[in-house]
Amino acid sequence: MSGLFAAAQEAIGAIEAGPQGPGVGAFFDLDGTLVAGYTAATFYGDRLKGREVSPAEFLRTVVTAVDGELGGDPTRIAHVAFSALRGESEEAFADLGERLFRSKIAGTIRRESRALVAAHQRAGHTVAVASAATSYQVAPVARDLGVEHLVCTRLVVEDGQFTGETDGPMLWGRHKASGVRAFAKEHGIELADSYAYGNGYEDVAFLSSVGHPTALNPHRDLRAAAARLGWPVLDLSDPVGGSLVAAGRTVAALASMNAGVTAGVAYGLARGNRREGRNLAVKLATALPMAVAGVSMDVLHQERLWTHRPAIFVANHQSSLDIPVLGRLLERDFTIVAKKEARWDPRAVVGSVVIDPAWIDRSDSASARETLDGVVERIRAGTSLMIFPEGTRSPTPVLGPFRKGAFHLAAQAGVPVVPVVLRNTGELMGRSSLVLNPGVVDVCVLEPETDWSTDDMSERIAALRAKFEETLARWPA
Repeated sequence: MSGLFAAAQEAIGAIEAGPQGPGVGAFFDLDGTLVAGYTAATFYGDRLKGREVSPAEFLRTVVTAVDGELGGDPTRIAHVAFSALRGESEEAFADLGERLFRSKIAGTIRRESRALVAAHQRAGHTVAVASAATSYQVAPVARDLGVEHLVCTRLVVEDGQFTGETDGPMLWGRHKASGVRAFAKEHGIELADSYAYGNGYEDVAFLSSVGHPTALNPHRDLRAAAARLGWPVLDLSDPVGGSLVAAGRTVAALASMNAGVTAGVAYGLARGNRREGRNLAVKLATALPMAVAGVSMDVLHQERLWTHRPAIFVANHQSSLDIPVLGRLLERDFTIVAKKEARWDPRAVVGSVVIDPAWIDRSDSASARETLDGVVERIRAGTSLMIFPEGTRSPTPVLGPFRKGAFHLAAQAGVPVVPVVLRNTGELMGRSSLVLNPGVVDVCVLEPETDWSTDDMSERIAALRAKFEETLARWPA
């Protein structure tokens, strides 16, 4: 298990050694526990940016917040927001929740929290997110984590519109504890054997409801309460942010990439060997920027990258870092398939000089077919292909569906597929981030798969995707 998981390793071991089955519950708070930060602030910030917060609502929010700081009920500020939603479309608000999850919230899910959830799921426990937040904040996170059950604040909806009221109390403080007890009774869960994770002092009643409470990244008052009550405290790592130092190193890394391309191409011209120059350019344009940015790789089964060439190398896709990582691994004699719209992306121009991508016009099926026929000939002539079967970057480590294109090419060209699993590139460089943070990229190269055919392609793709999921869930030693 990676060093990043060290803080959670003991807790995961206890889960694996403890009681198993659906009669045991595992209840996770959302804000500050599963995710670093507060989803309500993300929603409110988006509404402010879109000028959807009226001056009257903003004034009520400020007054209520100040009153809360002076000892008032902090749930009042949430009710100001709920009442402001009166007459708004529930469908539109749910769509907003999905959009904010993809663009902002997904990147705040703690990696170790994800590992804790997965450990409970492997134990067969009934896992739920228990939160004062609404289902529109909770549901996208829960779905990404594979969590079915929500114990959260519900808003009243009539004729597809919010009334501005809540269905029952907001599940904060003792009300969250009551919600968990009611859920446990309904689902036949033994709370004495169950687990709960929270971060705020308001979670004391909630945590006290179970036999195995954990204060996870707790605020000061909960940390003190945990010490008094003898509860374990678990401090987990937050997702890496883009510091000024990292931003500066990213700029330097980009400069070194350009320098590497220039040096490689110049070497090829001097030697009169364009292919040799391109291969050197790839090595320099991937090794230099990663070294400058402080990024290294821990690669399992690296020898499998060389046993079958040419081949089609398929990898999961979370980050702009994926292409340089794979380029560093493959080193020479490869290309990629990319959409035509990316041809003039500044990030793609440098790469196109050395790997000559096959640009696909998705709007023109005849042109796309002709391009892919050319790709097949290049593969047969000795050029390997790097491709992401998900088709686009995922905002979290959860795999998207695998498209068939890469596997059809393998069948046509008669070459094997070499699966490459990337574990944490999205943590070092987020899906929409322009800053590359230092760290170690975990890579596992799976066994090459040969003899692709259209006869059993769907079944083999599903099996391969399952291997990716299993590798990500149980990273090999």
